[in-house]
Amino acid sequence: MNLQKHIWEGWTVQNFIDDLSIQLDIIQTGKSWKDPLTSKKELKVWCMDNQPYYKKYVPEVVNYFAKKYNLK
Repeated sequence: MNLQKHIWEGWTVQNFIDDLSIQLDIIQTGKSWKDPLTSKKELKVWCMDNQPYYKKYVPEVVNYFAKKYNLK
């Protein structure tokens, strides 16, 4: 996985992962008002909705979190 791949105006895959990590960790550990995500499909929608500036599907971002949280 190329985490340094440029996605949008200097933002890399790693930048999007870094930006979403804290919020998603809070959700996935049950410390949020939002229930934990249970599927890769839910994760994909959540990532697109919560990525800063760029609201399109970034497969590398979704795949990273799906692997981290064991979502199928």
